[in-house]
Amino acid sequence: CRYKSLYSGAFYQRFIEGKWVAADGLVYPMFDAAKHVRQGSDFDMYYMSCDYGTVNPFSLGLWGHAADGWYRISEYYHSSRDRGIQLTDEEYYQQLCELADGRDIVAVIVDPSAASFIETIRRHGKYTVIKADNDVLTGINRVCRALKSNEIFISPSCTDAIREFSIYRWDNDIRRDAPKKENDHAMDDIRYFVQAVLGDKQNDY
Repeated sequence: CRYKSLYSGAFYQRFIEGKWVAADGLVYPMFDAAKHVRQGSDFDMYYMSCDYGTVNPFSLGLWGHAADGWYRISEYYHSSRDRGIQLTDEEYYQQLCELADGRDIVAVIVDPSAASFIETIRRHGKYTVIKADNDVLTGINRVCRALKSNEIFISPSCTDAIREFSIYRWDNDIRRDAPKKENDHAMDDIRYFVQAVLGDKQNDY
């Protein structure tokens, strides 16, 4: 089954195998593949969002605006730990250009701690960079609103984002509200996009 190779974790068990898997502890329990995973078309505006990593995974998403909301059209996800290959900022920049594929990108929203990668993008002079807002809880709350009000959708090809939505959990071992620092790289770049582009706006496109 091709879905088995695409999806894993709670998503695969709940929606492909038909098993009930507890959503307790999920950061985004309102994420529903039947509703949020779909293909968009007729995009009139594009952004990109990036969570930077060298040893940790690097996650990059391409977003397009359609009449019914914003779509994560495609993504690039690289884990140097899993693949055994560490890429340079220039190599990541080339992946960014390939993902953009000649589209007119309004801006690339980047992890604010990724100073070297931000400088690499700016030096090439092709794309505008916005440093992301990294207020985690505010960003998570805004992504929750975006999912509940159907402001954002994920294309089926974005398998790493879909996988992380199904396993991104709160850390119950610490006293303050915080998600676990794992399976969160696409989640971070999605949060950066939602905070920067949607902000406090809701259903006004």
